Amino acid sequence: MKKRYLVDIDLDELEKFYWDVIIIGTGIAGLYTALNIEDKYKVIVITKDKINENNSNLAQGGIAACMNEKDDINLHIEDTMKAGSYYNDKDAVRILVNEAAENVEKLIKFGTKFDRDELGNLMTTKEGGHSKRRVLHSKDQTGKEIIRALTEEVEKRDNIKIIEKAFAIDILTNKTTAFGVLIKDKIGESHVLHSKATVIASGGIGQVYGNTTNSSTITGDGIAMAYRAGAEITDMEFIQFHPTAFYSEADKKRLLISESLRGEGAILRNNKGETFMENYHQMGGLAPRDIVAKAILTEMKNENKENVYLDITSKGKEYIKNRFPYIYKECLSRGIDISKEYIPVCPVQHYIMGGIKTDYNGRTNIIGLYACGEAASLGIHGANRLASNSLLDGIVFGSRAAKDINENIDSRNIYIGSLVYKRNYKDNQINLKESRYKIQEAMNKYVFIFRKYKELNRAYKLVIEELERLYGADYESKEYYECINIATVAYLTIESALRRKKSIGSHIMIEDMGG
Repeated sequence: MKKRYLVDIDLDELEKFYWDVIIIGTGIAGLYTALNIEDKYKVIVITKDKINENNSNLAQGGIAACMNEKDDINLHIEDTMKAGSYYNDKDAVRILVNEAAENVEKLIKFGTKFDRDELGNLMTTKEGGHSKRRVLHSKDQTGKEIIRALTEEVEKRDNIKIIEKAFAIDILTNKTTAFGVLIKDKIGESHVLHSKATVIASGGIGQVYGNTTNSSTITGDGIAMAYRAGAEITDMEFIQFHPTAFYSEADKKRLLISESLRGEGAILRNNKGETFMENYHQMGGLAPRDIVAKAILTEMKNENKENVYLDITSKGKEYIKNRFPYIYKECLSRGIDISKEYIPVCPVQHYIMGGIKTDYNGRTNIIGLYACGEAASLGIHGANRLASNSLLDGIVFGSRAAKDINENIDSRNIYIGSLVYKRNYKDNQINLKESRYKIQEAMNKYVFIFRKYKELNRAYKLVIEELERLYGADYESKEYYECINIATVAYLTIESALRRKKSIGSHIMIEDMGG
C-alpha cells in the first residue's frame, strides 16, 4: 500500500542544487560514509534536526571489535550468528567482523577517545551474547564520543556540507535510477537536490512504537521513502526490544540502561528480589537480548507487574560513578540512586534488524541509491542483533558504500529532465497527533514481544485505515510526513510479521498462525 510521492511535484518550478553525493542522516553511518568519500566529490549531508540528534549519539555500551590477539574473530562471528538464530547472512557477518579493526582504528584516527587502562591499552567490556570481552567504550556514552569526533572531522572537510533542519520528503527516480531528493528546508521552502549517488542513513523506526529508547526524531523516514521509490524492503518483523529500559509510566522515550551494566556484574531481579535469568538461559543475564527480553516479560506477566529490577549495588558508588556516570546521573534525576537502590526496568522498542535491502556494498535495487546503518538490512543481524554490533555495522558498511561510490560515481550522470506528479487526495481533515498516537499504541499492544495472529490482524486493519485517511489528506508539513512514514513502516512491519508463521529470534508467535 503506497503512493509514489507525498506531495505534488513539478521539477520545472522548484529550485535545484547539484551535488555528487547526498547523504540523509548524521548518525555514525551517515557521517562515516561522508568522511570516506574522496574529497574531489561534493557531498551534502542533511538531517531533519540538529547534527547530534540521532540514535548513534544515544548509544551507551560501545562498539564490538576484535582488537587484540586474545580474542578470536571466529568467536565473534559465531556469537553474532548464535544471537541472530542463525538467520544471518554469514558472508555479511564475516565482512563485519573481519573489517572491524581497521575501521575502529580509523575512528581513533578521526579523534575518537575510547577508554584505556594506565598502560594505554584499550579497555573492553562484555555484553549479552558475547563469549569474550570485546566491546570498546567511552564510559557509558560511547556513541556521543564517536559522533563528537566524526562531527569535528566533517567540519574540517571543504567538500562536505551539513544542512540541519532539512526534511527529506522523497527520493526522486527516473524509472530504476535515483537522481536526487526532494527536501523542505527549515523555513518551509521545497527544493530539489540532484545527485549521482544518494545514501539513506536515517536510522531506525523508534517512534513507530509508543515506548522506545530511540530519539524523538526517529520516525522511519528513510525506510518509508525508499519503499515509495520502489526499493526492496526485507525482514521488517524482526524488531529488537531492549530488555532494560528505565521504567517510568510517564516517559514515552525511555532511558536506556546499557547492557554493559550486566557485563560488569549487574543482576536482574524480579519483584520478590529473586534472580531469575538462570532459569531461562545458561548465560543468565548476558544471554542474547531476545531471550532476556522474553524472560523479563514472562516474569512481569507472572507477577502482574509493570517492571523488574536491575541490581548493581554490589559494585560500590565510586566505581559506578566513574564507569557509568551518565546512567548514574540520569537515574538520580529520576529519584533512584543506583549505588543503593535497584533500577526499575522493562523491555521497550530499541532496534530493527530489517529495513532497506542492500548488497555488501550498500547498493539497493535502485541504481544510485544506497543505504547503510540501521535503515539498511543485508542479513548481518539475522533475527536478533548481537549487542554493540550496530555502531560497527554503521562504519563497516558505511565505508563499503563510500568505496563503491568512489569507484562508480564518474560513470553516472545527474538526470536533468521533467517530472510532474499530482496527488489524488480527498482533502480529509485529520488530527495528526491522534493518528500517530493510535498507530503507536496499536504497535505497543499488538506487535510487541509476544505476538498473536488475531492481534496482528487487528493492528493491520487499524494501520491500513489510518494510511488511507492520511493519503487522502492535503497537508504539507513535517508532522504530516512523519505521521505517514510511521504508518507506512507500521504497515510493512505487520505485513512481514503476518507472513512469518513460525517463531524465530525476536519474532515470537505464541499461538497457532492458522491456515
